[in-house]
Amino acid sequence: MSKLKFGIVGCGVISKTHATAISALSSDAELVAVCDVIEDRARKLAQDFGVKKIYTDYEKMLLDPEIDVISVCTPSGMHADMAVLAADAKKHVIVEKPMDITLSKADKIIEAQNRNNVVISIISQHRYSDCMQLLKRLTAEGKFGNIVLATSYTKWYRSQEYYDSGDWRGTWSLDGGGALMNQSIHYIDMLQWIVGKVSEVFAYCVTRAHKRIEVEDGAVAAVKFENGAIGEIVGTTSAYPGFETRLEIFGENGSAIAINTRLKSLYFKDGSEKEYLKSYKKEEDGPAGASSAAIKEEGHVRQYRDVINAIKTGTKPLIPAEEGRHPVEIILAIYLSSLTGKPVKLPLESDEEVLKEIEKIKGKGF
Repeated sequence: MSKLKFGIVGCGVISKTHATAISALSSDAELVAVCDVIEDRARKLAQDFGVKKIYTDYEKMLLDPEIDVISVCTPSGMHADMAVLAADAKKHVIVEKPMDITLSKADKIIEAQNRNNVVISIISQHRYSDCMQLLKRLTAEGKFGNIVLATSYTKWYRSQEYYDSGDWRGTWSLDGGGALMNQSIHYIDMLQWIVGKVSEVFAYCVTRAHKRIEVEDGAVAAVKFENGAIGEIVGTTSAYPGFETRLEIFGENGSAIAINTRLKSLYFKDGSEKEYLKSYKKEEDGPAGASSAAIKEEGHVRQYRDVINAIKTGTKPLIPAEEGRHPVEIILAIYLSSLTGKPVKLPLESDEEVLKEIEKIKGKGF
């Protein structure tokens, strides 16, 4: 297969990261079109990356036979609508996180992927880091033994101006949540991907530091895993001036701590960590409390490379649509627990109950 041609829909802040990733893979990929309802925003991205085709009508963009893959970078609550239209137009799709903000809409993406036999991948770029790949391998090999405790911390900062900068930010209808759904989802995904499926949560969410938002700016959840481990998920956008993300794993035979996708600590009782650390390439720390504009592109480059390979070989990428559903389900379960004051078991049969509870607090915050 020749070079794959990409189109980006949604030319906001994160679109530059996607365009940069495509440019970095120029032998296999080319950005040929951009689309945004705000023409000036589309034109700016096009100028920055030498793109000739500019669209303000997404459906017209999908009629372009030159485009092989659509990258969806619109607000979260629009992801499913955009992805399904693209898949039905027989385009492959890359969707920014979260895949959408409800399970019913997430399922529509999965159905469209399977119905059209196209590749759909959900962005979770940290899975491709050397650190997370190593931790996944170590847990799969049973090096930690029985995992006792596993935690995910995302202590970032977002100013009031950040939420005021777009009328969709901090809303249930388009953002789908706050510190968890928008920021912490990366490490929530790492937690469940590496440690195992979550079976139950009990949580508290609050809206304390920001005005005019409907969603949480702080959350803490106790977690049970199917394998018997327990854990904690903590997320906030109120930790001024912004601190690190952390993933911690403590098992009967060893421990590991990752900070900003860099392995900071690895210990095994038998001393075997030395062998693993010999081949581990230390990555640079990402910026603390990283904004979308500060995201390093390497993770996206690796994920784009994986998707391109999947398309060309007819195989599945590391993160197909069904994988993107897991962290969304965990976050919705956390919201339901906080709103009802009760523990919530997973998997959720549907998201109807949590959506009814969210409806009660729309416009007010937690």
